[in-house]
Amino acid sequence: MNKLSRHTYATVITALSAFILLSCHYSGAQEVSFPDRWKDPLTKVRPIFEDDTVTVCILGDMMMHENQIRHAGSDGGYDFSSYFSLIEDEIRKADIAVANMEFTLAGEPYSGYPCFSAPDEFADYLAKCGFDVFLAANNHIFDKGTAGAERTIMKYRELGATNGIRFTGIAADEDEMKANTPLIIRKRGVRLAFVNATYGTNIGLTTHWPRTTRLSAQEAISDALSRAEESDADIIMAFPHWGTEYVLTHSQAQEKTAAWLADSGADMIIGAHPHVIQDFQVMEVCKDGEQKYVPVAYSLGNAVSNMSAPNTQLELMAVVKIVRKTNGDIRVLPVEFTYLWCSRPGGYGDSFTVIPVEEFLDKKDKWKNSHDYDKMASTYAHVARITGIKDIHTISNE
Repeated sequence: MNKLSRHTYATVITALSAFILLSCHYSGAQEVSFPDRWKDPLTKVRPIFEDDTVTVCILGDMMMHENQIRHAGSDGGYDFSSYFSLIEDEIRKADIAVANMEFTLAGEPYSGYPCFSAPDEFADYLAKCGFDVFLAANNHIFDKGTAGAERTIMKYRELGATNGIRFTGIAADEDEMKANTPLIIRKRGVRLAFVNATYGTNIGLTTHWPRTTRLSAQEAISDALSRAEESDADIIMAFPHWGTEYVLTHSQAQEKTAAWLADSGADMIIGAHPHVIQDFQVMEVCKDGEQKYVPVAYSLGNAVSNMSAPNTQLELMAVVKIVRKTNGDIRVLPVEFTYLWCSRPGGYGDSFTVIPVEEFLDKKDKWKNSHDYDKMASTYAHVARITGIKDIHTISNE
């Protein structure tokens, strides 16, 4: 219940109470009668505040390779509807769904690796799927130069106007950078702050703007985290684009950066870039004389891509639940992970489809090509053993 609703509720109750007292005063022994439907609200005490939960759902790298572009094209348009059809309900029911957008919207001609320019319809589809926040700080954001980055920002702004999309990690000017880094989002009395940064970009720029947030710019990131704290954010989430590609365990450099982010104010760290799942840990840091436990998911892997190299089709969906108690206290529940599998055309079906692994481990008969099922099952067992992360596994941050 927002402040206005609480105020209105209190005003109505006060007015009704006054009416009852006045009626009794002026009527003497006359009985005052009220409709039955009024009895409970007038005689039973209920708390103004109730426990409420905000759910944040995060997926990894949204890729757009040449084969994806070619396969989705039809009748002058592009159809990506199969991509998240099996988990769309999970995305939609989250209060905030976050996607790592590892491509540009630079316009035609569209292209895949190594310089990505995805069809606008892909971002449109993600917005319609229920994603709310686009992370734009990654090594491919300037693949098409200044013009490509500017057009990407323009399309994200348009999706903001039509679908409520928010974005962070890139900005066209200083004002926009301050407005979306940190990106502040309020849901059901909970205030969240998102900070997204990349280790670097594949192509440099000759102009000062647009600009992406870089992990090497520690002063700028520290400032963003400080402003998040000053805004009274209940939870600050950092999304670094980092790490060594195709390696299932994090590097010393990642751990050092994670410790710095935690010391600087991040309450949770969820990474991207390696194109495979990496391990998870909970860091213990001391800030302002208090012990703090910071969950770190080093990499969620690819959300969707055309990759088929070992471990690149397996991914994680992370779900974070934040509870606002009746007294206003905030508690972050243990992180929940769900393993997903990106099946390419001819595997599970005729197109790219993201599959919740655990739900389909006993449904080999649904596959067009049993080899894709066998690869999913064996990759899942291998990665879960190496990383220690189990499906629907909750890992405490306390």
